[in-house]
Order: sequence, then C-alpha cells, then structure tokens
Amino acid sequence: MSCEKISNALIAYLDGRASSDERFVIEAHLKLCAACQERAEEFRRLWQVMSEVPAVEPSPAFDARLRQRIAEAAKPKFWGWMLPAPRFAVSVALLVALSIWVGGRRPRSVNLQNMAANSEEQFRMIKDLGVLENYDVLSNFDALSDLPASTQPAQDQQQKRPSDSPGSGSGA
Repeated sequence: MSCEKISNALIAYLDGRASSDERFVIEAHLKLCAACQERAEEFRRLWQVMSEVPAVEPSPAFDARLRQRIAEAAKPKFWGWMLPAPRFAVSVALLVALSIWVGGRRPRSVNLQNMAANSEEQFRMIKDLGVLENYDVLSNFDALSDLPASTQPAQDQQQKRPSDSPGSGSGA
C-alpha cells in the first residue's frame, strides 16, 4: 500500500476498527516506512493527551433550554419557501427585461435596390479577384521594367496615318 492509503486507514487501525487483514497490511507498512510510523506515533500521543482532558457534561437544563429556543424560533410562513433568493430574483428580472427588449426590436427595413447594387459590386470584385490576388506580385515585379517597350501601339498609329491624309504631301 502507498503512504496515502495507509494515512487514510491509520485512524481506523489505531481505534481498533480495522479488520485483521487491514491491520496486517498497515503493521507491515509501518515497519518499513518511518514517516508513517512517526505519523501513527503522533496520533497515539494526541489521543493520550485528549484522554487526560475531563469530559464536560452539559447541565441538566441544557436540553430544556435548547428545545425552548428551537420552539421560539420564527417559523417560516406557508409561502416563505417560494420567496427566491435576492440574487436569483434580480437575475431572472434582468433576463426577462433583456428578452423583452430583444424581442420587441423591429427588424431593419430591407432595401432591395441597395442589396442588388451591393451584389453586383461584389460580383465584379469576384470577377476581378484573380487580378487583385496577383496585384502585389505584379506591382513589385522588377523583371517588367527590363522588358522593351511594346511596338504594337506605334505600328497601329502608322497604319492609321496614311489613311487619314492620303494627299497631304508630307511623305518621306
């Protein structure tokens, strides 16, 4: 047995209420464990001191006085058991008030036009989500600055010019 279990069974052992099997186990443990043996000795000394103190007998009128005081004590009224504790009553009142307040609130009016506009705006944002996700990468991408300028816009302008002024006489 562990010292904790012996400590719990030690009082029954010292009082003589322990069974013979328990007594055998406790005595075997006390022979091996000095700490439990010291604890048992402290209990024996305590009981020896307590046995030397004279027992105090109550006065003969003690019982009568006690019964009289019990009879004179205020008896609760019939409905007294239904009165709740103050904390409980306050918390129930607050709960009822909160329920009434939350239940009495009117729902906000729903504006369908605003909801439609918001949903269209959200759809546009979702449609451009791929670009938005890569915006930081593209804006900080140094390799784009190394690329030569695109020649396509210049070619488009040259093709438009001759058609704009066919007889202008400013040719090369």
